Amino acid sequence: MIAQWLPEIDGVTVSGGEPFDQPEALRDLLRQIRLRTNADVLVFSGYPIEKIADQLDDMAGLIDALISDPYSIEAPQTLALRGSDNQRLNILTPLGNAKFSSYQREAASSDRKFDLMMDDAGQVWMAGIPGRDDFKRLTEILSAQDHKIFTTQDRSAGAPRRKAND
Repeated sequence: MIAQWLPEIDGVTVSGGEPFDQPEALRDLLRQIRLRTNADVLVFSGYPIEKIADQLDDMAGLIDALISDPYSIEAPQTLALRGSDNQRLNILTPLGNAKFSSYQREAASSDRKFDLMMDDAGQVWMAGIPGRDDFKRLTEILSAQDHKIFTTQDRSAGAPRRKAND
């Protein structure tokens, strides 16, 4: 399904659920991506790198950089590319070094941008790494305009699943 966009991209990011809960499917996906593009591949995992070392060996050369370790709401969020400072940026290939080594630093405000997209049905999609309070600010702005918004964080607290434009 993503093949049509591969000629135009410079990078692929794979994130949650948990990609390594389906290691064979992840490996197959990454192999197909590698056959169709020279784009870098960044994967996010909630597992420590030590726990998925065997799967990573089986995927050698398919993942350029890995953000490992679980997201922690209690941890600060000051490092580039990471949702919380306990997460580690692991560079796995020369391409990963070229593309991601510059992110072994504290986050700049320009690192905290994310894209909002809406399809014809009104469903909203977001991509990027928002700041910790960005969804709260978005909710406040939309609520002030009489929109209802529910995030995945709301769902985990038992709120009903709804689209942002309900």
